[in-house]
Parts: sequence; structure tokens; C-alpha cells
Amino acid sequence: MKGKFVLAQVASVGDPAVNLKKAKELAENAYETYHPDVFIFPEMFMSFFPWRTDRDTVLSTAQPLDGPFVTQMRKLAKQYGMWTVFGMNETVEDPNDHRSYNTIVVLDNRGEMVSTYRKTHLYDAFGYRESDVNKPGDRFFDPIETPFGKIGLFTCYEVRFPEVARDQRRKGADILLMPTAWAAGKIKSLHFHTLITARALENGVYVLACDQCGSDTIGESVAVDPMGVTIASAGEGEELILACTDTDRVQEVRRKVASFDQRRPDLYRG
Repeated sequence: MKGKFVLAQVASVGDPAVNLKKAKELAENAYETYHPDVFIFPEMFMSFFPWRTDRDTVLSTAQPLDGPFVTQMRKLAKQYGMWTVFGMNETVEDPNDHRSYNTIVVLDNRGEMVSTYRKTHLYDAFGYRESDVNKPGDRFFDPIETPFGKIGLFTCYEVRFPEVARDQRRKGADILLMPTAWAAGKIKSLHFHTLITARALENGVYVLACDQCGSDTIGESVAVDPMGVTIASAGEGEELILACTDTDRVQEVRRKVASFDQRRPDLYRG
């Protein structure tokens, strides 16, 4: 099974309406240029704020899954017949919990909501505390059967936890999507590319990382195949990149390097 994935590396702002307008422009561009099967936006695409923005401002943009932003994105996916994946700031159900979820939404080519994922491992690192603003999810993503292969997913910082990607592989994923807003900083680009390549190699999967770009994030969205080969990459600014996947390649690599099947769970957990 072959798939055409377009990654929209963008610099989102805090206003969902502005980002929605950008989504419409990019979707039209992607459709006319590539006719992709799957169109991917970064983590927190709906509303993204600079580091150290006050908590109330960030939380003020939260919306439920049936809110106006998701509703319009569903129309967009249906209009262009593209599976669409994007990050959002989702309202928490508990009125006493003054946080939001860092959520990824997956829509099919009819605009139906196939799945959602609330980030489970929050970015409490490098002096930042995502857990002050976001509530962690309580389950991993359940990979989805698609015409392009079985798709798994995790978000940004979770690439630092091999167990998350391994869970997706264990559940049969061929392709892992990684919407991200990878914070800029010393050697952060090295970490980004090293970790993504490692997760692809150790699991025999494609890893497609779609990043925010701008002053606080690095851009550099990348797609890596199951052998760790970069098949598409972006620079530091806004752009669309095309990554083509093939499950025959997945099986070919797994025959050559059967490390997943050669694990010794009797000796260790995970």
C-alpha cells in the first residue's frame, strides 16, 4: 500500500481564526500541487503561543472537539477528500481543572472524526512546564487501519520515550505520525533528528514529524523511512513537504532487520 503524505510546516499564532484561514489556503495549495492522501499539521496548530505567554491567555483559546475550529477543519477535509491530522487546544471536561488537553485530531477523507489523542507525556524539561497548562491524557493512541497502511501517532516530546513508539509498533503500526512544536535551543536540532531516526530504525516504521516553525521552534520537519533514510525534509520556514510511503518497504526492512521480533521480553519489560 502506498501513501502520499503532505506535512504543513507552519508558524501558528494564538488566534484560531487566523490559523483556520491559513489551513484553508494550505489545503488548496496541497491539493492542487500534490493531491495528497493525508495532510498533516503540527502540534497545537489551532492556537500556539510564544513561550512564557501567561496561562490565562493560552487557556482562553481552548475549544471542545465539536467546537468551531474542528467543525471547519472537518469541512476542509471533506472538501478536498484528504485525511487530515492537526493539533489543538482542547477544553477539559472538569470545570475545576483549569488546564486544557494538548490534543491531536484525525479526520478521514469524508471529514469524519476517526480518532483523537491527548498527549500523555508532557514537556516538563529545559526549564518549561507544560503540565502547568495542559492535562495529560490517560491512554496511548490506537493505530488506525487506512488505505495507506496502519497509522500510529504520538506527539512531540514523546519521541524521547521509546516505549511510546514501541507501543504503536506492537499494535501493528507501519507509519508513525508525530505532530510537534519542537522548542529551539542548543543541540535541539540534533536531538530532534537523532530521536526520530532511532524510533524509525528500532521499530521498522516510517516516522513523519510535522513541526511548527518560528522564533521559538526549529521547523526542520522530516520524514524518515524504516531503514532510517530521510525521504523528505524542510528548512526553518513555512513550507509543504511531500513524503511518499510504501508498506512493501516496511516489510522489506523488517525482513532484513528483524530486531522487533528478536526481542527477549523474558529478560526485560517493554
